[in-house]
Amino acid sequence: MLGAAFFFSLMSLLVKIAGQRLPVAEIVFARSTVMLVISFWLVRQLVYAGTAANRHGENRSIGAPTSMWGHRKSLLVLRGLVGFGALFCFFFAVTRLPLADITVIHFTNPVFTAVLASIFLGESMGRREASGLVLCLVGVALVAQPSFLFGAGAKSLDLFAVAVALCASVLSSIAYTLVRKLRETDHHLVVVFYFTLVSAPASVPLLIGQWVWPSPVEWLVLLGVGVVTQIAQICLTKGLHRERAGRAMSISYVQVLFAATWGAVIFGDFPNLMGIGGALLVFGGTLLVARHA
Repeated sequence: MLGAAFFFSLMSLLVKIAGQRLPVAEIVFARSTVMLVISFWLVRQLVYAGTAANRHGENRSIGAPTSMWGHRKSLLVLRGLVGFGALFCFFFAVTRLPLADITVIHFTNPVFTAVLASIFLGESMGRREASGLVLCLVGVALVAQPSFLFGAGAKSLDLFAVAVALCASVLSSIAYTLVRKLRETDHHLVVVFYFTLVSAPASVPLLIGQWVWPSPVEWLVLLGVGVVTQIAQICLTKGLHRERAGRAMSISYVQVLFAATWGAVIFGDFPNLMGIGGALLVFGGTLLVARHA
């Protein structure tokens, strides 16, 4: 989960760089296509290994699948669709908000994940989760600092982008809950493969009339987005297969520190004291959930 946090922060950095000129749909398409190629190769290698193990009577678990198409196809496709929606919303928000702020807002998803895991997977849920959700929402308000709450002098972010970021957080929590459920039947690489298999073609209609030919440097940035996200997704999915959803997601909260560092060093985005206080509230709310999970 720590590895996922680091590589996701790199993804956000590269997306923000690419989004200065390229449309969001194009970044999503490039990211998904690169990941699809890598995932296809990885799963094919896994299937070869699984088939060989099966011939020798060694394939007794989902750790060595004999088919790249998985077992619960409907859930795998649903995870891909929900993940695509979360991805598009997150990329849109990244291009319009400071890196640290968008990361803090997006990381309300561990609380939503714990709530959904409690409802649909039977994982424990109580007052701690409810308190954590309240703290996170208050923290998001302090980070966004809308003028209608804090006055005209506040550092007000684009409220539409904030709303889209929250939407990305909710959709991500649904996707992570599905990943947690799929651990019972499918290998984590198969789950990642389906995500890319769905998101790559789903982004094609959004490209109509929006394609901008990238420069050589932008091609490298887009390739980097796909590669680092592939690594992050593998780390994330494997982490969720090994640890309970609420606790696993809370560990990845260190991504906020990575994002704040990239934003300050590269873009000069320094949070004010109220924003830092909001980030601490979100962090505290997430820890409440993690300690209980």
